Amino acid sequence: MARVGIVAALLLALAVLWHSPACAEKRVALVIGNSGYQNVSRLDNPKNDAALMAETLARVGFTLVGGGAQLDLDKAGLDAAIQRFGRQIEGADVALFYYAGHGVQVSGSNYLVPVNANPVREADVDFEMVDVNVVLRQMQGAGTRLKIVILDACRNNPFGARGLRAAEGGLAQMRAPDGTLISYATQPGSVALDGGDGHSPYTRALAATVRRAGLDLFQTFNQVGLAVMRATAGAQQPWVASSPIDGTFYFVAPAPPSAAAASPVQEARLNPAPWLDPERMPLTEPAALRELRERLYELNFDPDVPNSSSGLKQAISKFEQRASLPQTGEPTEALLARLREVVELKPWGSIVYDPDKEKWGIAWNHASRKAAVADARAKCGGAKCAMELSFYGGRCGAFAVSPQAWSLVDRDKVDSAREAALSACGKSGKACRIVGAVCADGSGR
Repeated sequence: MARVGIVAALLLALAVLWHSPACAEKRVALVIGNSGYQNVSRLDNPKNDAALMAETLARVGFTLVGGGAQLDLDKAGLDAAIQRFGRQIEGADVALFYYAGHGVQVSGSNYLVPVNANPVREADVDFEMVDVNVVLRQMQGAGTRLKIVILDACRNNPFGARGLRAAEGGLAQMRAPDGTLISYATQPGSVALDGGDGHSPYTRALAATVRRAGLDLFQTFNQVGLAVMRATAGAQQPWVASSPIDGTFYFVAPAPPSAAAASPVQEARLNPAPWLDPERMPLTEPAALRELRERLYELNFDPDVPNSSSGLKQAISKFEQRASLPQTGEPTEALLARLREVVELKPWGSIVYDPDKEKWGIAWNHASRKAAVADARAKCGGAKCAMELSFYGGRCGAFAVSPQAWSLVDRDKVDSAREAALSACGKSGKACRIVGAVCADGSGR
């Protein structure tokens, strides 16, 4: 019996060693935090965020390039650190790049901003800043199996007042190369919060979540996203772009089996695992479902149809039909991703009407459907004006009435909209008149 106990203890020890990150795989990370900018606004938190992430990653088995967080790097320092990173990750199983600081989107490309950057025109950016694609190429060239890029850099464009017009707010969405996950502190094109307590909301959530045992890569970043949304009351929503990744990665492995049930563990951190098809992954989080409804609404597919229990399903089916997709009517991860990729639609116009109180309102040249409808309903003299016609871009709307009928119609020209509205209203047999007509950009009034 004593020999059996010794064998079980040995097996348990082997299991613990196998699940140790240092024994299972080679992990290398480059952590950068830029706060002390010389020519644009300084940032309080990136140096603190980088120090926290360096400490966290070291605890879970990562070797840090330069021995710790690399702080306040100028252009030459940033180039050198990324080049060292590319050399050091050769032969590694996992490579992780973390950056906190100013980041800008210029002509669809994302740039990390060194502390001495001072561009005055778009042509300067390639010499003054570092394209994130340089980092991706270093990681791809090293042949690392799993590559993780984390960008807590989606703050306001610091060069906006200098006439760098091609620079936009937030970062652009990037294609994730093979075996790569890219995590943004917020959605592409949006601006993240720097934080008022020494750390950004994103990095604080990331550092806490990375230390939790048993969360795989995708569970980790999903939990980070939920934590940030809760901490910011929904104002900031992290974003992940990923290619299919072969295997399951844990920052901290699941707890080892007990001694009584110990058996040889033959599972590496990157063991083969099925890829979850986003086309079949249902949306269940209330925040994600709310975002889905809002995005459908802004595309003129109404998910909240009066007197209908299946409004969302109908709206999804109509969108799928317009996008030439199979009409499932089901809310999925892939559907939300597609909606996020739709180019912002504007300008918006709207005409609203209350048949009972015979009140109506009209609005045009708004940046969103929601804003156009709110403006139009504000002109309804206190009536609800639930009947709505909204249109965007080059479309035009017209409103026709008679004592017995009314119609709201949109067409690609204002004259066509007027004719169609009169025709539809006139089917009642009574003469109709145009009450209001306008194009989304305000023309044709």
